[in-house]
Amino acid sequence: MADKNDKDEGTVKGAFYVDTECIGCGMCAETAPDNFRMNDGGDLAIVFKQPENVDERNVCEEAKDACPAEAIGDDGE
Repeated sequence: MADKNDKDEGTVKGAFYVDTECIGCGMCAETAPDNFRMNDGGDLAIVFKQPENVDERNVCEEAKDACPAEAIGDDGE
């Protein structure tokens, strides 16, 4: 389960975040490319844009649910 106190520094402020348990698989960036991408080093995912509509929120939830490291969180900010 993702820990909001351990958010990756590259994630923008908002409800969704990636914590430092990310294994860099890229699944979230493939599932929700409008909101997730790999960092400059390519080893961790970040949320670069929070969802702006229901469709984006749904794919972010899908990415969160499918994350093999459970490194994506949604604290409802």
